[in-house]
Order: sequence, then structure tokens, then C-alpha cells
Amino acid sequence: MIIVDYGMGNLRNVQKAFEHIGVPARISANANDLLSADGVVLPGVGAFGDAMTNLRAAGLVEPLLEVVRQGTPLLGICLGLQLLFEESSEMGTHRGLGVLPGRVVRFDEGLKVPHIGWNQLRVVRSDGLLAGIADGSYAYFVHSYYVVPSDQSCVLATTDYGVEFASVVRQGNVFGVQPHPEKSQEVGLRLLRNFAQIVERGR
Repeated sequence: MIIVDYGMGNLRNVQKAFEHIGVPARISANANDLLSADGVVLPGVGAFGDAMTNLRAAGLVEPLLEVVRQGTPLLGICLGLQLLFEESSEMGTHRGLGVLPGRVVRFDEGLKVPHIGWNQLRVVRSDGLLAGIADGSYAYFVHSYYVVPSDQSCVLATTDYGVEFASVVRQGNVFGVQPHPEKSQEVGLRLLRNFAQIVERGR
């Protein structure tokens, strides 16, 4: 498992979470590591535009797109999920990786932003990524923006915070979670374990 290092995110915490469930995970900014990996994790904390700037500067945009094309399981976490979509309205309009159709928008005025703390996952579609995770399980969130997929068929779970937003998605070999698995205790570890098993089955 390769955790993508592009200068944004709590990479070591994600790595420690994988280590806790017995899954070797290496942090790397090397394109060849991404292309040869069995599974790739794109974490992220911070601003969308800065993240895309860093990915371009590190020469990682095309390798990430190639990871998707070659069928390697890819998991976006928090900002990493948002980067998978076409564009974000965070501090201007910024183009994303465009792997999934849709946009990233800010929570409505009047809601306390960022959305921080424990909230529920409402399962709308069964999937291996959510195996063993009951409808209504709590996960830990920290975000001011959320994804609006153009194709709702990719949505596996939603969460309510003034609006019902997509919190877990999957399209083919591309997965994304808005909550932080590494901060979500048993539910988060189960998400990571499920992803690791999907990667293992893909070998």
C-alpha cells in the first residue's frame, strides 16, 4: 500500500492506522511507487487549490490518473476524496483530478463551519468497503466543503449536516471517504481493513 505524499495531510497517522490492522503501508512521493503499488491512498488536509498545486508540482497528477486507468484500487480520504472530483469552489474555482464527475461546494451559511466531530454514516448501497459497518455508525469529520457527485450511483453512504451529503463513494476501483478513518476508531479501522482486503483480492 502506498500513501501519497504531496505535502498535505496527516500521513503518518494514516500509516499508523494501517500498521495497527497489520497492513504494511509506505509513504511516498515517487511516481513509480504509485504505478507499481497494489493499492494507493490519497489523504489530505487543507485547501483544495493548494493541494492541486502541490500534486502538479510533484508530478503526481498523471501517475494518479494512470493508477485509476490501470485498475489499481485508489482511496481518497477527506480532502483526498474531494480532489477526485472535477472542480471545487473553495477560494475560487479550481480543477480537480476529474476522476469522478461532480463538484465540491461549501456548507450553507448559517451552519457552523467546519463540520467537526462525530456524525452518522447512512448506508445507501451495500459494498465491500462498508462490510461490517452498520447503518447509522458514527465516524469523525473535519471539513468545510463536501462533494456533490453528478452520478448518484457512486454514493455508498450519506451524512446529514444541514444537508444530506455524500460521505462515502465508489466508482469501480476508485473509493472515497469524507470522514477521517484514522480518527474514527473501530469504524475507521474497519473501513481501512475493508479497503486493504479489496486490494488483496485484486492481486
